[in-house]
Amino acid sequence: MTDRLKMQDPRKQFPRPPFPKQPQPAPGLAQEMVPKPDHGEESYRGSGRLAGRKALITGGDSGIGRAAAIAYAREGADVAIGYLPEEEADAKQVIALIEAEGRKALGLAGDVKDESWCKQMVQRTVEGLQGIDILVVNAARQQFHESVAEVSTDDFDQTIKTNLYALHWIARAAVPHLPLAQQLSLRRRSKRTSHHQSC
Repeated sequence: MTDRLKMQDPRKQFPRPPFPKQPQPAPGLAQEMVPKPDHGEESYRGSGRLAGRKALITGGDSGIGRAAAIAYAREGADVAIGYLPEEEADAKQVIALIEAEGRKALGLAGDVKDESWCKQMVQRTVEGLQGIDILVVNAARQQFHESVAEVSTDDFDQTIKTNLYALHWIARAAVPHLPLAQQLSLRRRSKRTSHHQSC
């Protein structure tokens, strides 16, 4: 990869199409892509902005979640990543990158479509990192269809559970452990109480 900070033509800075066809069964692995995606493995340099913080990032094995996990570790945070069991190979690479920064890494394999797993994932993060103060709910499911008529009820259900239900389940399990969320909740309650008292 070229030096990103050096003056250059940005149109020639990164690999350009055409790329070879490379179908993979879902969810797919980043390590099998050609060219390899840039998640900041070589290019991102941290500066300690998250020193001492503890983050849980779902979908942390690839894509935006992987980039966030690498960046957070380079900024000084300990990081737990959630991922599907079949994405273990990519997750191991991310864990190694986090640990290479001298940060604590925690790999959590499971499916966010399962409410009990969402609760366990948060609890294991709290126990493994001795707390949690950053939550990135990034795991998602998407697929392409020419027509809505091609989307089965099962596809729709899996997508909604991954993209919406999981967000709710994970946030609900994490809020009691998030210091700022607790402060905001107390403020909201006190405002509500004072509003009712003034009526």
